[in-house]
Amino acid sequence: MFVNKAPIKSYLSVGKSQLQSLIDGLHKLGYQTIGPRIVDGAIVYGELNAISDLPVGYVDWQDGGKYRLEPSDEAGHFDYVVGPDSLKKFLFPARETLLQSIRVDGTWNMATPDPAPHPLAVFGVRSCDLHALAIQDKVFLGGPYVDPGYQSRRNALFVVAVNCRRAAATCFCHSMKTGPAVEGGFDLALTELADRFVVQVGSTRGAEVMTNIEWTACTLQDIDDARSISKTLRDQMRTRAHNAETQRESELPRERHLDTTDIHDLLLDNLEHPRWSQVANRCLACANCTIVCPTCFCSSVSEVSDLSGDNVRRERAWDSCFTAEHSYMNTGTVRKTTASRYRQWLTHKLATWTDQFGTSGCVGCGRCITWCPVGIDLTEEVAAIRGDES
Repeated sequence: MFVNKAPIKSYLSVGKSQLQSLIDGLHKLGYQTIGPRIVDGAIVYGELNAISDLPVGYVDWQDGGKYRLEPSDEAGHFDYVVGPDSLKKFLFPARETLLQSIRVDGTWNMATPDPAPHPLAVFGVRSCDLHALAIQDKVFLGGPYVDPGYQSRRNALFVVAVNCRRAAATCFCHSMKTGPAVEGGFDLALTELADRFVVQVGSTRGAEVMTNIEWTACTLQDIDDARSISKTLRDQMRTRAHNAETQRESELPRERHLDTTDIHDLLLDNLEHPRWSQVANRCLACANCTIVCPTCFCSSVSEVSDLSGDNVRRERAWDSCFTAEHSYMNTGTVRKTTASRYRQWLTHKLATWTDQFGTSGCVGCGRCITWCPVGIDLTEEVAAIRGDES
């Protein structure tokens, strides 16, 4: 049966071959399509013009400071988890021109770049990253001063989310209540079954895109089957994390869990805890954790001139609280030690972020653990300060 109109919040059954029709339909509506690709041995976002571009049949194995991809006969279209990329780089670019100044005949002409972006559709977005997107919305759109570039890119974004069927050892979204089930903030959400996808329509734009795609209405059993995938995974994550904490099986990657009970006061009441110095002995202050984090938003602004001096750009670039320059003031660097910088990052992420934005700054994606060169694990650091480390 082919039906044209799909109401918001409806569940549709779509054959796996129809994913290509979804990409083609987005192209017809003027969207550039981005999705998971394998680049240099990792899953990153790249141009997605055909379903064959997806890393179908691959899974990722992640642990502290470790990441590898492996082919799997049992893996589907999206059975890898998150790589180093997130939506952040598309909405809050790593480098952006804020102001252009050009000198003509001794007169400076200043202009802001046109914020109108090309419409962008991103495939494969997970629940943790949708929560991260909501956090970044608060940062750039929620206060009295709205970032116009972020706002324009956000309005032009189409999200095709995916419900996770597996988790990496570094995932702890179940602890942060950010997954693994996709709950909102998407245009379309996919759940992969054995022979088809269940597609949940989340917006009027999502319904419009589904207009020219062949689908059938889901049965109640289809919906239950789709929902049970995320529920089963969440229960498995909780069980595995508990077993890993009690058994400490050193030969296997330890599943993560973060106890968030009174975490705000726990961290702020322990600013002189010896653990800060202990972790600093390992930390390279390389800023990898802040770069891969989907919610970190620190930046610096500088004036960049060409050789003639007649063309000057004011550029905003990603920065990190792990750099000495980030806390530099007229009297010098405020946070002079690696211990103080790590403490600043962790206490802001898990404690004072709540004071600032009303939510935690962590979504449990585990990227900071995987991509730390020395495998520093924030769940272990919090457990040590709490006194739970055994």
